[in-house]
Amino acid sequence: MKLLTLLTTTVAVCAMATAAHADIKIGASLPLTGAFSIAGAKHKQGYDLCVKMLNDKGGIGGEKIELITSDNRSDPATAISQYERFINVDNVDAVFGTFSSRLTFPVANILAKYGYVHPIPAGGALRIYKQGHDNLFYFQPNAAEYVGSSLKGLIEDLVAEGERPKTAAVVAADDFFANAVEAGFLGQQVMDPADGSVVADLAPGYLAEAGIEVVFSEKWPEEGFNDWLNLANSIKRSNAELIVALTASAEEAVQITRALKTVRAEPKMVYYSQGTQAEFYEGTQGASDSILMHTSWHPAAPYKGTLAGEEFTNGDFVAAFQEEYNAAPDEDSAIPFAVCQGIEQAIIGAGSTDNAAMGKWLSERTAGDPVRTILGRFAWDDVGLPVNKPFLVAQWNDGELQFVYPTDEFDGVSNMTYPKQGF
Repeated sequence: MKLLTLLTTTVAVCAMATAAHADIKIGASLPLTGAFSIAGAKHKQGYDLCVKMLNDKGGIGGEKIELITSDNRSDPATAISQYERFINVDNVDAVFGTFSSRLTFPVANILAKYGYVHPIPAGGALRIYKQGHDNLFYFQPNAAEYVGSSLKGLIEDLVAEGERPKTAAVVAADDFFANAVEAGFLGQQVMDPADGSVVADLAPGYLAEAGIEVVFSEKWPEEGFNDWLNLANSIKRSNAELIVALTASAEEAVQITRALKTVRAEPKMVYYSQGTQAEFYEGTQGASDSILMHTSWHPAAPYKGTLAGEEFTNGDFVAAFQEEYNAAPDEDSAIPFAVCQGIEQAIIGAGSTDNAAMGKWLSERTAGDPVRTILGRFAWDDVGLPVNKPFLVAQWNDGELQFVYPTDEFDGVSNMTYPKQGF
């Protein structure tokens, strides 16, 4: 265990001098190939940039960080084995989480087994947090099942009562995350896959609460689906005024958008669970106009975090990312950067890389004394979900991803475009 607190005795000072050149090892298993490779590569960029900037400033407590990254190929079994290797072979001091609920759910069991702090960048399914594990800390606003509350609030707050959509088509990938978001919209029960018990009953669902009738729903298989035109035609024939498309990836969001454009669907409102990435706009261009999606981050958000003991704003992150990669960041890089900020603060706050001490320090964060990141401030409840942190809702317009809701979160909110004028 590496001590990072400032000690006053001569013996302690000598010990610190001896340990000053020891590395802090951190392991991260990411989907750099396979179904989640686009998001996985961006997660690696976020982690790499944060570690580089910390090392450029001397590391954490004078100790440089060695980041060990492995490609899990978007496969849960591989992710499990890689985290076990990090712990048992590489002897890492800490870990960064992986991408997706599908990978995070089984990995949570492994990290809990060894008592490691599990900072989660992307793993929103409620079932992850209802397994009874300690030391889970989610670095996004809330569980996926509760995403629909933001769309419900947006409709009620921003659309006149007589102009609101009255019917909806809900289509989703048979994916861990998409299923979770769907459960919230449709008011389904969330089941524990281990014993079949009910984790949460979400009835009647956010659409029903908003007075919206579901007139069409369909689910496509997690992998290998390509019948997008038939799906789009079915959505169009339903005459749904709201389309809710819950995809497993930005690429799927591109495919369904192109298909809806081809069949000339004309809903009043479209909401996606994926699509904040530049790749989505590149693949859809003008067809993306007016499409809404939730997000955990926006480049214009005036959040102030810390890095290497100094103030580090969201704007600083955008500039640093642009300089390092010659490209604009999106949330798939911003979220892992915030995870890295959180682990740095936990090591400093605990005065140690002991995971029990780090977990205790993170668990004790409050609204008045939070973890401060480029995603804003974080404190967590007893299962590891953030407290009082709303989802942001963004909308594509003229090639720009604009922040539109909630309107009182910070300055710079754009007016929502409604209704959508075709694809």
